[in-house]
Amino acid sequence: MARRSNPFEDLAELVDRLSQEFETAARSWNPDDTRGGFGWSLEDREPSIDLADHGDTFVVTADVPGYEAEDLETRLSNGTLHIRGTRSETDETTDETFIRRERTTQSFDRRVSIPEPVDSDAVSATLNNGVLTVRLEKAEPTVGQVGIDIE
Repeated sequence: MARRSNPFEDLAELVDRLSQEFETAARSWNPDDTRGGFGWSLEDREPSIDLADHGDTFVVTADVPGYEAEDLETRLSNGTLHIRGTRSETDETTDETFIRRERTTQSFDRRVSIPEPVDSDAVSATLNNGVLTVRLEKAEPTVGQVGIDIE
């Protein structure tokens, strides 16, 4: 019996192809305009994020090429990891005459819900070659019974 394709996968593939076609068309209408023909920004994209469960630790990995550690802010609040980045062009004044200049201020703000409680004192983050890695140790489960006072 032949396997039937999933119509939702086909639809997702169609949407991806249409998105690529729109971006290509927008670039061709005005190559000096980074906002494209529909007013969509072609360069201000949010970073791709992976969330992995490594048993006793969650690891969040984000692609943030071109960002330095001082350009990034990470914080954990109510089971949600916030990652924010802001990058701007250099303020150095030079005598260079630019033929084309597309590198400008960029920013993003991503939030990732962490599926289980984590120990907020055991969170660490590293940045290596444009990849931000945040390690979140899971909170120790309560062992045994805990008495609850009734007031």
